[in-house]
Amino acid sequence: MDRFYGFDLGDAESAITRLNKGEQATPEVLTVAGEESFITAYAVPTSGDLIIGEKACYADNVTKRRIRFKSRFLTDRSSAADVKSFAAGVLGELYGNGDLIKNEECSFYIGCPAGWNKNTREHYREIFEGAGYPPAKIISESRAAMVSACQSKHLQLGVDILSKPVLVVDIGSSTTDFAYIMGGKEVEMQTAGEVMLGGGIMDEILLESSVEASGISRKKIKAVFDASDAWKNYAEFAARRLKEKYFSDEEYWASHDCRETIVLRYDRPVKLTLRMNADVAKKLVNKKTQSLGGRSWKEVFISSLKDVKENISGEQPELIFLTGGVSKLESIRDWCSEIFPDAVIIAATDPEFSVARGLAYCGRIDEDIREFREDLDKLIRDTTIEEIVEKHIPKLYKDAVDCLVDPMIEQVAMPIFDRWRNGEIQKLSDTDGILQIDVAEFLKKDETRELLAGPITNWLKPVVEELEEYTVPICIKHRVPYTALSLRSYLSASDIDIKVDAKNIFAVEEMTFLIDSTVTALVALLISAIDLIPFMAGPEGVLIGVIASAVILILGKDKMQEKMLTADIPKTMRRLVPKNTFRMRMDSVSRDIKESFYESLEKDKSDEITKRMVDEISGQIEHALIKMAEVVEIPLG
Repeated sequence: MDRFYGFDLGDAESAITRLNKGEQATPEVLTVAGEESFITAYAVPTSGDLIIGEKACYADNVTKRRIRFKSRFLTDRSSAADVKSFAAGVLGELYGNGDLIKNEECSFYIGCPAGWNKNTREHYREIFEGAGYPPAKIISESRAAMVSACQSKHLQLGVDILSKPVLVVDIGSSTTDFAYIMGGKEVEMQTAGEVMLGGGIMDEILLESSVEASGISRKKIKAVFDASDAWKNYAEFAARRLKEKYFSDEEYWASHDCRETIVLRYDRPVKLTLRMNADVAKKLVNKKTQSLGGRSWKEVFISSLKDVKENISGEQPELIFLTGGVSKLESIRDWCSEIFPDAVIIAATDPEFSVARGLAYCGRIDEDIREFREDLDKLIRDTTIEEIVEKHIPKLYKDAVDCLVDPMIEQVAMPIFDRWRNGEIQKLSDTDGILQIDVAEFLKKDETRELLAGPITNWLKPVVEELEEYTVPICIKHRVPYTALSLRSYLSASDIDIKVDAKNIFAVEEMTFLIDSTVTALVALLISAIDLIPFMAGPEGVLIGVIASAVILILGKDKMQEKMLTADIPKTMRRLVPKNTFRMRMDSVSRDIKESFYESLEKDKSDEITKRMVDEISGQIEHALIKMAEVVEIPLG
C-alpha cells in the first residue's frame, strides 16, 4: 500500500487524515465539505444531489435529511443505510478534491466504538465496501487515539505502554467509550465498554440555558426549533464548539468573555447568543436530565468509571488516557483520580483529530508489520536458527550431564547399593540389568526435566544472543521495538515460555549411549565397594584378609573383581561395607563418572540423534518467534 487513510466517522463530527508510506510526518488532515472537522450529516435535495456537512443541516427543499445516525447503529437497522449514504458522500468529496485517486494502492482505517463486537465491526466494514471504498479495516477509536498519542510522542512513556495497563476514555458526542489495553493489546471487558453518555447532552443543556437567557427572542427561537430540527441541530453544533473552546482553556476564559452569536434564518432571521462561563460549566455536569434517567452527567460518568474498574479482571490501569470533545474538562481528571487514585492521567492535545490521525498511523504500522512478518518468515524458512542451535549442542550435552550425574548417583546408585548390601540383589553382575531399567525411569521423571530447566535456560541465553544478531535488524527495519523478538525477555515469561523438554531431548529409546555410559560408570562404582570391605579384628577378619590377599596374588586385582562380580558374596561380608564410606567414595569419583560421560557422548552419540535435538529445539524457538510476532499486532509506540 502506498497511502493510508484514517476515517473518524463520529456521531456529531467527522474527520479524514492521510499518511503516505514511509512518511514520518504527522498524518495530514483533509478538507471535506469545506471543513477539516465536518458535521456528520447528509441531505438529499429535490435535485437528487447529495449534500454532506454543515450545509446539509439547513439546506432548503430537501427530501431527506439525516444527522446523528451513528449512535443508533446498534439499535436502528435503518442507520446502516444512513452510514452508507454519508460515507458515499465523503468518498465523492475525496475524489472530487483530488485527495483520493481511483485504483491507487491505498487502504482505509475506519474507527468504531471499543464496545462493538467482531460481527458488528465486520458488518460496519461491509457498509463501506458497499459504498465503493478501497480495502478497509475497522479499528477501535480508543485504540486509535492511543496510537496517535504514542506516535506523536505526546505520552513520552516509550515502550512502557507495551507492558503497562492503560485505560482509554474516549468521550464522544453521544457515547463514552472505555478501552482497556494491556501489553499493547486491547482486552475486551465484559461490560461498560460503551456507555450512552456523551458531550451532546452538555450541548443540549448549554443551548437550553442560552435560549432561556435570550430575553424577548426566547419565544421566537423556540418556535424556530419546534418547526425545524435542522436549525435546532445547527445551534447544538455551535454550542458544542463553544463548549469545547471553553474547556480547552478554562483558566483563560475565567477572565474573558466566551460567547458566540449565531443567526437562525428560518422564517425570518433571529439571533441567538451562546455563553460559557464557570456557572454554566457546573450546570452542564450537575444538572439532572430525563435523558440520563434523572441523573446528572457527573453521576453517570463516575458510575461508569466504577463499573469499568470492577470489570477489569487484570491489573488496574497505571495510565488513563482521555480523548474526545470534553476530555480537557478539569473535572474529568478529578473524577478519574477519585476512582483510580494511583493512575497517571493524560489528555489528548487535539481530541478532534487524534482518532483520525491514529487510524492513519494504524494503516502504516499494519503495513510495517506485514513486511516485518515476511522478513521473519524468511529467517524461519532458512537454516540460520538450526545452524546456531547445532553449534551450541555440545555445550547442552555437557551441561545436561553435569546437572544429572550427582542426582543420578544419589537416586539410582545409592538405592541399588543398599539393595545389594541388604542381599536383595544376589550378584553385582545383576546390577547391570537393574541399572538399565532404573536409569531409563530416572530420565523419564518430571523431576528430572525440572532439574534440567535451569541448565537449559542458561544454555539458551548465548543461543538467543546470537539469534538477536538476525532478529534485531528486522525489528529496526520495520520500526518495531527490538524487544518484540527478544527471546531473552521471555525465557521465563508465562505467555511465551521456551521449554526444551528433557523427556524429548533424552528420549530413552534413542539415547542408549547415555544409559550405557551411565550403567558402566555406576557398575564400576559398585565394584569399588569390594575395596571398602575392611579386615575385621579377630580370627574371622584375619581369615578373610588372608583369603582375599591370596586370591589377589593368584588371580590379580582385575580377575579378582571379575570373580567378585559373579560371586554370591555372603550378606555378612556385604554388611562390612560402610554406607557412609561408600557415599564418600561415590562423591569422590563423581568427576571421573562425568568425564566418562563426556567421552561416551563424543564417541557414541549419533548424527541422527543430534539432528533430532536440533530440529526439536529450533522448532520451539521458531514457534516462540511466531507467537511474539503475533503479539506485535499494532504496536502503540
